[in-house]
Amino acid sequence: MSSKPPIHSAPDASRKPLRPLPNLIFASRWLQLPLYLGLIAAQGVYVFHFWVELVHLLEAAFGSQTALQALISSIGYKSDVAITSLNETIIMLVVLALIDVVMISNLLIMVIVGGYETFVSRMDLDGHPDQPEWLSHVNASVLKVKLATAIIGISSIHLLKTFINAANYDVKVLMWQTVIHITFLLSALAIAYTDKLLQASHHEH
Repeated sequence: MSSKPPIHSAPDASRKPLRPLPNLIFASRWLQLPLYLGLIAAQGVYVFHFWVELVHLLEAAFGSQTALQALISSIGYKSDVAITSLNETIIMLVVLALIDVVMISNLLIMVIVGGYETFVSRMDLDGHPDQPEWLSHVNASVLKVKLATAIIGISSIHLLKTFINAANYDVKVLMWQTVIHITFLLSALAIAYTDKLLQASHHEH
């Protein structure tokens, strides 16, 4: 039996090349590339900061006073008595600071990968085993909701750190941080509700 030659789809003859001005405007999206590369560099700084804090925590756990004082200075912890060893509060504040770095890094990844995929160019990750689950259906609206949710998580960590170390903060600081967190929460709810209304209107049409 003779095998049939593969059938290649003919190019879309109706698709016309862009005129010079629209082509220039469309190509201007690549101006965002240095911005995403800059965010990748910022991601590297966060990774370095994470490991510095983690190494200080491990050294302080083994009795290093230099590492302990570096941790106390970085988290802004104050006490009426001299601190010569790790206590539960310091450990909790340092761990929350590490979680904060991780969440900000996750936010950066969403902006870098999702923003590039949405506004610059396709990455052709369909079928890739490591493709993020959220990237398969990402668009500007979904990305906006996910970013708002991530910001709420980061704000929650900051608020928890403040409450744990509340004795070293003024009442006004505690109040305003709570108000700002509630504002973030209400903003995210408004964004999600608006997106839901737009999707419902789109499905009706």
